[in-house]
Amino acid sequence: MKLERVVLVGGTGFVGRVVANRLSREGITVLAPTRRYIHAGELLVLPTVDVVEADVHDPATLERLFAGADAVVNLVGILHSRPGRPYGPDFARAHVELPRKIVAACRAAGVTRLVHISALGAAADGPSEYQRSKAAGEEAIRAAGSTNSSPAWTILRPSVIFGREDSFLNMFVRLAQLFPVLPLAGAHARFQPVHVEDVAEVVWRCLTEPSARGQTYEVAGPKVYTLRELVEYVSELSGRPRPVIPLPEGLALLQARLMELAPRPLMSRDNVRSMRVDNVAGGAPLPFGMTPAGLEALAPTWIGDQHLRARYYPMRSRARRPRHG
Repeated sequence: MKLERVVLVGGTGFVGRVVANRLSREGITVLAPTRRYIHAGELLVLPTVDVVEADVHDPATLERLFAGADAVVNLVGILHSRPGRPYGPDFARAHVELPRKIVAACRAAGVTRLVHISALGAAADGPSEYQRSKAAGEEAIRAAGSTNSSPAWTILRPSVIFGREDSFLNMFVRLAQLFPVLPLAGAHARFQPVHVEDVAEVVWRCLTEPSARGQTYEVAGPKVYTLRELVEYVSELSGRPRPVIPLPEGLALLQARLMELAPRPLMSRDNVRSMRVDNVAGGAPLPFGMTPAGLEALAPTWIGDQHLRARYYPMRSRARRPRHG
């Protein structure tokens, strides 16, 4: 199959923008639907990317968007939802119902390839609604393979994704600017952060490598960190080193409950429950023999003043080196 036109559902988000850039460099025509044109930002300057206002939750709209496309990439994901069983209605809409609609629209429009971004830790019996809804979304995609008219799918399961505009590391940088100490839920939870450019490269290879069809790949970085190590590192890197106070889960859930009252909560009780499961790859961090980029080589290029202490003494608590000066 010659790849010429790709629709990115969720293409105006943090990961979607980088994927669009990667495809544009190959001369691929990219269509990125968005609820509001103003959200498109940097996509508007990419020469092969078209942005259109559209409601991707409307099945008829999806069919129209997918007409003439060779492939679809679903990047839609949310971190918060109203509660429910086995997952809340917002998780159900974004992580389960939308993938089903995308599969149906691919069939109707004759799209032959589908790449779906899930999450490391997705499981039907996961401790959080987020994880359970992500698992249900994966099943909706896999069910697409049951008919000849369905697209060939690939599922990607990334760990937490970092990059210049991420909402993960940058959140802790902002918190370090605001508070002298950082009470931390899930301080001992383990993550394997993956650079957003690596995720975009994996998406590109999944679209062009025939061997990727019908596969589920974990996508992670080269190194495992506890959340405490990550927070201590980025706060020091930002020039505002802060002590971290690990919270027991009971207090963490109370803290998260209070945060849920904010218009845009930084943390929810469901996020706390997600951290009961390590966010770590079970095998090779990246498919296709790729070598992942390291967080400590990249984060100093956008966090803080790139001062020497942060560059030459990263993760000192991990290496058990003494502090000087």
